[in-house]
Amino acid sequence: MSKYDYLIVGAGLFGAVFAHEAHKAGKKCLVIDRRSHIGGNVYTENTEGINVHKYGAHIFHTSNRKVWEYMNSFADFNRYTNSPVARYKDELYNLPFNMNTFHALWGVRTPEEARAKIEEQKAEAVEEMRSAGVSEPRNLREQALTLIGRDIYEKLVEGYTEKQWGRRADELPAFIIRRLPVRFTYDNNYFNDKYQGIPEGGYTALIGKMLEGTEVRLNEDFFNDRSGYEACADRIVFTGMLDEFYGYRFGELEYRSLKFETEVLDTDNFQGNAVVNYTEYEIPYTRIIEHKHFEFGTQEKTVITREYPAKWKKGDEPYYPMNDKKNNRLFEKYRELADSEEKVIFGGRLGEYRYYDMHQVVEKALDAAKKEGF
Repeated sequence: MSKYDYLIVGAGLFGAVFAHEAHKAGKKCLVIDRRSHIGGNVYTENTEGINVHKYGAHIFHTSNRKVWEYMNSFADFNRYTNSPVARYKDELYNLPFNMNTFHALWGVRTPEEARAKIEEQKAEAVEEMRSAGVSEPRNLREQALTLIGRDIYEKLVEGYTEKQWGRRADELPAFIIRRLPVRFTYDNNYFNDKYQGIPEGGYTALIGKMLEGTEVRLNEDFFNDRSGYEACADRIVFTGMLDEFYGYRFGELEYRSLKFETEVLDTDNFQGNAVVNYTEYEIPYTRIIEHKHFEFGTQEKTVITREYPAKWKKGDEPYYPMNDKKNNRLFEKYRELADSEEKVIFGGRLGEYRYYDMHQVVEKALDAAKKEGF
């Protein structure tokens, strides 16, 4: 007989939300994770009194009041507002693209002047394509130029995007960038969502609250004893890689990975902002995160992390899926198998092969729990 109602593979956000809801409903759950800690990629670790985001910056944002209140039931969230800065060579620009950005680029002061400049450059890009006999953008470079013009593209989009994807812009499909948000206000708030912040005390404590009352085993790999784990529960929630679950039957789905280089510095303030993007291609990292600024820290030292995009291979941590046409076609084959499963629920970025933000993961986990009747 099964010992557990649910085996939950992965102690990240999806698994923790589902486990919490199942436990509330009186279900007996076992959560396992191959890592040595709970939290998945939202894991934070205290260093020099600073909550360090070990797997990249995670800023919670949503316009869904239900999700916001749900998350706040596990931790108090501060008033952090994501306002990244972009550094191109020795120039600094505000993100997202807004009037502060346009003033730094061109010296314009009014929305009318900024619109005129952007439209002028967009028209130039379209004319160049027509002269070359091209009617529709064939790649990311051409698509972006027709959306925001040459200056913004070359300084703030091209190099950063090429580093992220590991390919040159004219080798990337146009559909990757359908739109680039442009704001004609002096507002540096990156997200449009109504609610935004960082949990006080870090994400690890928040996930710990979700998992209270649930058995958790770390350093446990589902695939090391698959038959045993499958037999121990009536139902399985799987948040790992979908293709790995099926033994790469149709081939490997592609992911992008990340490498992190973290330093403790003997200064109280390194860059003055939590996130600074480095947009020129020649600098190998995409951004530097200064963790203390997420929680308005006043510690004597600071901790910074340089984030390097990397090609994924087996054994590496997959961070986000490559949702191009080739991989989406392959994913559809795996999804057909997943849809036929009666015992397994797939969730999260890896289980669904989708680039979800945190609030979307929470929504999906709550939906999955509701479908289970709790």
